[in-house]
Amino acid sequence: MTGIRCYGTYLPAHRLARADIAAAVGESATGTRVVAGPDEDSTTLAVAAGHAALGGSRDVDAVWFATTAPAYADKTNAVTAHAALGLPDAVGAFDLGATVRSGAAALLAASRGPGLALLSDVREGHTGGTEERTSGDGAAAFVFGEHDLLADLVGTTSVSAEFLDRWRRPGDTGSRGWEERFGEGEYSRLAEQAFTDLLKRTGIAATDLSAVAVSGPNARAVRTTGRWLQRQTGALEPGTDLAAAVGNTGAAHTGLVLADMLDQARPGDTLLLMSLADGADAFLFRATDRIVTGRPRPLRDGLASGKIVPYATYLLWRGRVEREPARRPEPVRPSAPFAARNAAFKFGFAGGRCRSCGTVQFPGPRVCLRCRAIDGFEPVPVAGQCGRIVTFTVDHLAYSPNPPTISAVVDLDAGGRVQIELTDCEPGEIAVGDAVELTFRRLGTVEGIHNYFWKARPR
Repeated sequence: MTGIRCYGTYLPAHRLARADIAAAVGESATGTRVVAGPDEDSTTLAVAAGHAALGGSRDVDAVWFATTAPAYADKTNAVTAHAALGLPDAVGAFDLGATVRSGAAALLAASRGPGLALLSDVREGHTGGTEERTSGDGAAAFVFGEHDLLADLVGTTSVSAEFLDRWRRPGDTGSRGWEERFGEGEYSRLAEQAFTDLLKRTGIAATDLSAVAVSGPNARAVRTTGRWLQRQTGALEPGTDLAAAVGNTGAAHTGLVLADMLDQARPGDTLLLMSLADGADAFLFRATDRIVTGRPRPLRDGLASGKIVPYATYLLWRGRVEREPARRPEPVRPSAPFAARNAAFKFGFAGGRCRSCGTVQFPGPRVCLRCRAIDGFEPVPVAGQCGRIVTFTVDHLAYSPNPPTISAVVDLDAGGRVQIELTDCEPGEIAVGDAVELTFRRLGTVEGIHNYFWKARPR
């Protein structure tokens, strides 16, 4: 039997008021949605969630990456996440296609174990439209295995059917959808079939379920199926307001809903997760005694701490309106050979600790700057670690996709001192001595090449 050994989630720091979006087309709305920053994409979100899930462990045999907004086409985005997570070369890394159902597919693939499922998305929509208001950005990661489980995977079942509910052509900003009542009827039929098949397969009675939750892009179908499952089981339905608080996060939403269920589960609880996207995928988990002590910080703890950004700023971040270019030369195209030679530092932010004197340096050198020992270093990966600001400067002239640039000198908790760019903050919000954490981000994109590296953000 396999199950979830550990999991993690990541929600970006920024929030967008739905009223600001609706005002662009003369409508009204309430609440906020989560939005990724200007240096974030589906890959960087996946890395953040992956670090939260893995911790110090790297015991997986494959990475399965699900998103509807891949940073690259043709190039495998999971490989970038694999490098940033510091996984061994022998671990396979695979993308699962730009569909909402790929989130459920990642969970199924990783459950064959021991695998890592990365579910991440950056969702947009037509300017001022319903999808832009109701969508959200975020990521979840799950490590499956056979030992030290938080939740046993009791069983799964999938049902597929061809019908037109939501669709988006490559290159389109937002999706289009058929009238929701049509999709509601189709999904209700498929959900009932998947639920019945799952109970037969596992031998579990409907009344034995402790909690049920449903995710999917068709909000009407999600509500209808959730109410039907509650009537069948008498179970609670946690996570029903997650889309209202975060936004529907596409391929990542199934993962965020599952994480929300695990956050609230008690030992022995039987949890049903139903994903509705071009079919129905049902997962049945049973929480173990370890769920109390082994789970991470709850997903909902970070919901209230976001920073509101103006709608105009969001449009600049997404390239929907053009910013006045900086009066400085644009950066040159990143070098593929240089990145390959320095992959351990560029993607994994790995340094070296001198075996003779213990000095930590970044990137890992051949000669120790203190004792001059040669080739006597052990690797020190600090990706995802913390430190404190020693000094910083604000540069209003340097080229940046989101000026001004804040550059800081940081003493890392793992040892060593680095100069690094700060993100998710404004100049007046930071001070010398502040605690920061490293985060994998996109420095910029030149000629279609994303220049990924590490930054630091307030902790």
